Amino acid sequence: MEAITLSSTNHKMPQVGLGTWKIPKEVCKEVVFQAIKMGYRHLDCAPTYANEVEVGQGIKEAIDQGIVTRSELFITSKLFSTHHHKEHVKLGIERSLSDLGLEYLDLYLIHAPTPLKYVPIEERYPPTLYYDSVEKKIIVDKVPLHETWAAMEDLVYSGLARNIGISNVNASLLMDLLSYAKINPAVLQIELHPYLTRKKLVNFAKSKGIVIAAYSSFGDTSYKGINMLDESIEFIPLLENKTILDIAKNHSVSAAQVLLRWAVQQNIVVIPKSTNAERMSLNLQVYDFFLSEEEIKSIDDLNNDLRFIDPYLYLDRYPFYAN
Repeated sequence: MEAITLSSTNHKMPQVGLGTWKIPKEVCKEVVFQAIKMGYRHLDCAPTYANEVEVGQGIKEAIDQGIVTRSELFITSKLFSTHHHKEHVKLGIERSLSDLGLEYLDLYLIHAPTPLKYVPIEERYPPTLYYDSVEKKIIVDKVPLHETWAAMEDLVYSGLARNIGISNVNASLLMDLLSYAKINPAVLQIELHPYLTRKKLVNFAKSKGIVIAAYSSFGDTSYKGINMLDESIEFIPLLENKTILDIAKNHSVSAAQVLLRWAVQQNIVVIPKSTNAERMSLNLQVYDFFLSEEEIKSIDDLNNDLRFIDPYLYLDRYPFYAN
């Protein structure tokens, strides 16, 4: 398994991980166990995915059977938006660690830079966007990122997280964070695919020694019907795009493998989700072929800044990416 070195700690982050969003609870333990068995060493988790207990059970099974040791795994989880106040950050990671059955995380990310009003864990967990889940009421809180980040740094000092990072931020907020951070973010996790290449943000982050992790490598496949996708936008799904299909045919691989290869060839981490054993295996097989410069450019040229996840659509018209 290829890995990328994190500049802040020299820890190795496996370049292909398993995303766990939308893996159903009833199959999650077995999916995680089988993923580790077939060679996955990087798992991307979050409390809002509502399956960290089951992910932890899969990890434990793999360790108990001697397939892997804890030190050979790279486990990521995330701080949800209801826990941005400094006194709540540690509570967030402690619950994730308890659910996962771990003593530390290899990477802990701020899931989104959009703080929401605190909801105590004992009142409702896993967290949701809603302060009032009956009325579907969203309340955006006033918590500056510097307060949350200082508490994240404390997690490193205490050994609960070995690396910390950020997700879903724009360039200006990242620049601001770098102006006061004592520990720079090791990773920036963002939506990134050929329809949303984000070259300027990617290049800026890389110039600061920050590793890019891409989610939604296959585009819209996870967002239909959950109010995160503007259904009025017309587009050809990436997995059906002729450019991608032609390149896949040229290399005798799948369209999904081309999309993943396009990212990893640019030293970007990918975390595709699947519950299908064959597709999970194929997603690991992205080092057996090489895209030419012309193929990379033809994929880059598909960019049209099409965003599939936007707080404006699901977070009470929050204009985070507004122009």
